[in-house]
Amino acid sequence: MALPESMRAVRITGHGGPEVLERAEVPVPVPAAGDVLVEVAAVALNNTDLWTREGAYGRPGDPAARSGWRGPLAFPRIQGADVAGRVAAVGPGVDAGLVGRRVVIDPALYDGPGPDANPVGLMGSERDGGYAEYVTAPAEQVHDMTDSPLTDEQLATLPTAYGTALGMIERGRLRKGETVLVSGASGGVGIALVQTARARGARVVAVSSGGKTEAVREAGAHHVADRAGDVIEQVRAAAPDGIDVGLDVVAGELLGDGLPLLREGGRWVVAGALAGYEVAFDVRRLYLHNAQVIGSAMHTPAHFALLMELARRGDVRPLVAAAFPLDQAAEAQEELARRRHVGKIVLRP
Repeated sequence: MALPESMRAVRITGHGGPEVLERAEVPVPVPAAGDVLVEVAAVALNNTDLWTREGAYGRPGDPAARSGWRGPLAFPRIQGADVAGRVAAVGPGVDAGLVGRRVVIDPALYDGPGPDANPVGLMGSERDGGYAEYVTAPAEQVHDMTDSPLTDEQLATLPTAYGTALGMIERGRLRKGETVLVSGASGGVGIALVQTARARGARVVAVSSGGKTEAVREAGAHHVADRAGDVIEQVRAAAPDGIDVGLDVVAGELLGDGLPLLREGGRWVVAGALAGYEVAFDVRRLYLHNAQVIGSAMHTPAHFALLMELARRGDVRPLVAAAFPLDQAAEAQEELARRRHVGKIVLRP
């Protein structure tokens, strides 16, 4: 079947509010050697979409600077890291048997080859993403999910949220039987952390707001602390012997207040700063107890491959909170920013 020459897309023309998202008609990208062209079935939203649009990442030495995830962006930029769809065409050197397969794209741009490479860029930020009818990606980062029991919308929720969650769990060396604290548990990464930690056999103590606690409990949390109260005392009551691993997308005061909750040799893994990036803590609680604070940005290729295996078996069941048409990307981002939902918001081109 012949491909169209142009496609609908939504892109940002600069940093700013939802008004910088513009609808556009642009050429369908042509897959280069080693790439595939994917027809987008669903693309999930992430906080990275908001922060990239706002330029909220700062730069080394200038935390208030407007910047993308890894530095200045080239505009206009088509957003959207999390894509599920079907392979529509392949570039030179790629197996034509991929055409028609249902796939998920690993959106990371890595610093080199190998299973433990570090992400240094992101589709939708450092290269065009999935707020469009078609997107290209390297063939080795396109995972065949044809046999997965998950829907296209569920598959689209996986790359950033569940990839980040699995990266945190792997870097935190979470083991079966350990007690884990999950902050921001009702968000996309938070729900993913609850589900994947529970699947690993951990005891999960989660932190969420009162109206969302039941949904977090249904996702697999053994206990949910209401962030409107004294979170530290609630966690102490739920885990009187302490926690082994903190999985934190909130940071701010929680990091400093929460470190004393760690058992000997505990690990506190940080992958977000929803409550603030300036953190203070008593360093004695770190070195006297052989504790570790670990930064975790997304996933490695090995983490992502493991995630895809979980999804093929249906071992994780992502929650889709709402779906919007592509033309309503700005409205979808505004809904994401309100944080009234549990799970993920997706666009359907």
